[in-house]
Amino acid sequence: MKANFYSLTRQLIALSCLLYSFTASSQDVPFNCDYSAYLFQYNDVYAIDLASGNSFLAAKDITAGKINAAAYNPADGYIWGYLSSPSKSIVKIGKNFETTTITIDALPSGNKYVGDISATGQYYFKSGGSTYYTVDLDPASETYTELTSTASLSQSLNIHDWAFNAVDNQLYAVEKGTNILYRINPENGQVQPLGIVPILSGLNYTYGAVYFDASGRFYVSANQTGTIYVIQSVQDLDGIGVIDSNLFAFGPSSASNDGARCPTAPVLQEICDNGIDDDGDGLIDCEDPSCSGYGMCATIDPEASTGNKGGLESNNRLSNAIAKRNFNRAKESYEFNKDLAPLVDKKDTYAVRTAQAFTLADLIPLEEIDEDYVVESTPTDLVGITNATDVYAVDYIKGELSTASILALKTENGVYEHTKYICDRLLGAELISVSTIAINDQQFIKSLIKNIDGSVEFVLSLSAKMVNNETEFAVESHWNLDSYEDDVTFYNFQIWANSIDDLHKLGQQVLNLLEVQKPVTAYSTSAPPTVFVKKGNYNNGALQLEIINTNATESVIFDAGIRATETSEIVTTTSSISLGENYITQVTIDTGYLFDIGFRIGDGINTPDDLFLSDGPWGVDASQEGTDVVIYEISENEQTYADDTYAIERNLSLTATTNSYVAAYRALTARFQAVDVSIFNALQMTAKGTGNLEITFVKESIEIWEDQYKATIVLTESNQDFDISFENFTSTSGVPLLLNDLVTVVFTMVSQDGTMVTKEMELNDIQFANSEVLSTDENIVVADALINYPNPFISQTTIRLPQASATVQITVVDMLGRIVDAQEITTNNGGLTAAYNAPNLQTGIYTYKIIDSASQQHSGKFVIKR
Repeated sequence: MKANFYSLTRQLIALSCLLYSFTASSQDVPFNCDYSAYLFQYNDVYAIDLASGNSFLAAKDITAGKINAAAYNPADGYIWGYLSSPSKSIVKIGKNFETTTITIDALPSGNKYVGDISATGQYYFKSGGSTYYTVDLDPASETYTELTSTASLSQSLNIHDWAFNAVDNQLYAVEKGTNILYRINPENGQVQPLGIVPILSGLNYTYGAVYFDASGRFYVSANQTGTIYVIQSVQDLDGIGVIDSNLFAFGPSSASNDGARCPTAPVLQEICDNGIDDDGDGLIDCEDPSCSGYGMCATIDPEASTGNKGGLESNNRLSNAIAKRNFNRAKESYEFNKDLAPLVDKKDTYAVRTAQAFTLADLIPLEEIDEDYVVESTPTDLVGITNATDVYAVDYIKGELSTASILALKTENGVYEHTKYICDRLLGAELISVSTIAINDQQFIKSLIKNIDGSVEFVLSLSAKMVNNETEFAVESHWNLDSYEDDVTFYNFQIWANSIDDLHKLGQQVLNLLEVQKPVTAYSTSAPPTVFVKKGNYNNGALQLEIINTNATESVIFDAGIRATETSEIVTTTSSISLGENYITQVTIDTGYLFDIGFRIGDGINTPDDLFLSDGPWGVDASQEGTDVVIYEISENEQTYADDTYAIERNLSLTATTNSYVAAYRALTARFQAVDVSIFNALQMTAKGTGNLEITFVKESIEIWEDQYKATIVLTESNQDFDISFENFTSTSGVPLLLNDLVTVVFTMVSQDGTMVTKEMELNDIQFANSEVLSTDENIVVADALINYPNPFISQTTIRLPQASATVQITVVDMLGRIVDAQEITTNNGGLTAAYNAPNLQTGIYTYKIIDSASQQHSGKFVIKR
């Protein structure tokens, strides 16, 4: 028997709709074994899809007292529970969450938080210890709603929920601390231990909500993390054989947690190798947490990303600054190496309140997740380009893998302006799920993100501000950045780990370390969004979004602010997106060509979802002294690109004065990530300007700037169409170009003789394409490799020229791409050699370029030894 989540959500939305149309007899509508699991938190009810872990608030404040020991009654189709108030009372709950309270005077007072109901309607419930009670809830029985038995288990159990398996009519539970699975005979109280559940080994969670499906699979939910685990075929276990257990989904956490579900209803299962989304949660095969470790599917514990790459843009204000940061990293071939990073040791002052002002490092957990060691990975270049005034980051290493990271930032004018989940989903990552994690009895939002490289990370963000004359901390955690208090100092923590259990430990200890410095006296947290974008991308003037709709919403409002270019103003737009109550919806939104977009989707009631996307940015490298930008304008494209090309959107107009060089660069992605454009064979554009324009392809796999592939074209005052074959791009390596990891395209103009000149470039309609006729344009200058001798040299070397020239212009560039010398040289030997006298340059490798009297460009490489 199968059911898709679409039909399930239609059932669930009907429940919430009925809340608004109660009748006197509405309580008499039974659930009748629907597929949902119901989670009771105090007196609120959440509907959970076990396959995905997604949940939504189905009903709020349905009783005055707290509901516990919740259970589905197969004898009447209702859910029953034990009430904290009034004392000695149980409650009958109908499908639309109307309730009837029944007081049983024979019951002892006190809360009962473990409970389930047999196929014959017998309600077994208990609190701590070994005593359990039976109330008859079979409507056909003469003792209906009466206490019929008080008995004792054969041993006391530290359990917080149990559930009936419809296959063998026995109760099952998992004990906190020991993580032992028990089978309990409700008729005589005999308890049989079946062994430690392997997937739970070493954990210390409260399992406050447990469920069965029709096949005898036992689903166990951890209160603190919301993780749902599955134990297969518990009726076949004998206490000797291996228990088959695994992750199943990541649901909501709870400080007070109790579950109820019809035990004969199926739960759709993902088949891990058929390429189909079998359980309807939007995840296929190994993407689904329930496939973790099965067959060819890896366990969910790959290497986590480093904190050194954290802190990228979540709004348009940061886009250009972040672009410059990433360009400098790409130009210098910067790559964080954890093996060379400083170790972070646990000092005697760890977790001790300091007399002097505390630092961010004082708030970083150590030795909490059994890491082998911790390294500092602070991205110091975030200070000055973001609203962070101080930054500190660490990576936690187990074996050779980074398994968790914390990025801590101090901000003095509001919360830090970036979160991983806002940006990453439109840059190739996916938001697999979003729910809650309970720390210090507070519900924080946790998200499960699948990165571009396939790794999976659990993410938590929280911020602390000082209150009451800076004597206490108040902690905030929200999905939307505009929910935080403005214009105050925050200590921001972005925590991510490849294990949800490590995430919980790190989050708990961050709060503990805050408490060491100042008492944490207040919390302000928000619920996660019920409708969110799982993944999306921008292409050729349109957003493609995949939207997850956990509560069967009919439609959401799309509010966006769009900048067409890096230098244009924000234009706002509002529209409606129809979801049709579907769980998954593919949406295309025409935005027109754009540079960046920030948008929000929401139903106006629940927490909305926020996203930000920046296209690969244009930027200017005018870092050399003596270079001044006069005009820098980015304009929209005038043409529509074909589907079989890769567009470099937006046009550039740049005028600068320089006595060295000026460059414009265009990253292919906002994060300066490598893109494979090797299926194309040419770079095409329309351009005009003043003289030679060098085009450099920056490949991720090449570490030395001088070894990048370059070609030179000659610009004129009139626009020309260029069709530049990849074959025209050469490198000092002599290896043919394979453009499978292009990060940035750089356009450079040089003052050939070191005098102050005005340089102009106007670049339009740039694209990678497949040219049918590779260019032989006379304005494309092919660079010939030159030879000089001696090489290495100390102060002078002789360069052999391929053709006679009375004079040549030489430009020398160092390993960082900086022009360190430019000269005009009168040649010797009939114009076939040029003697180069080096100024006081440091020892190192240099690339040089020669332009002869015929405007032909040549290049070579030499080594200076001082």
